[in-house]
Amino acid sequence: MGKPSQHVSPSGSRWSLRRAGAAKASKTFETQAEAIAKGREVARKQRTILFIHGPDGRIRERDSYRAESGQPNG
Repeated sequence: MGKPSQHVSPSGSRWSLRRAGAAKASKTFETQAEAIAKGREVARKQRTILFIHGPDGRIRERDSYRAESGQPNG
């Protein structure tokens, strides 16, 4: 089984980056764009999936970095 996925999701007036199954966020950010940038960096390094949630909490995008190239492959 691979490493746990990463999730960018709303956290009050901020955005959080959280490993799947973690009780607490790895880090919080002022903007969603900042959280996504860090999430992509972490997902690339860990070769896992990044789930991006919208303001309503629903998943709106998914990037997989499981391929050898480290590039998203949907």
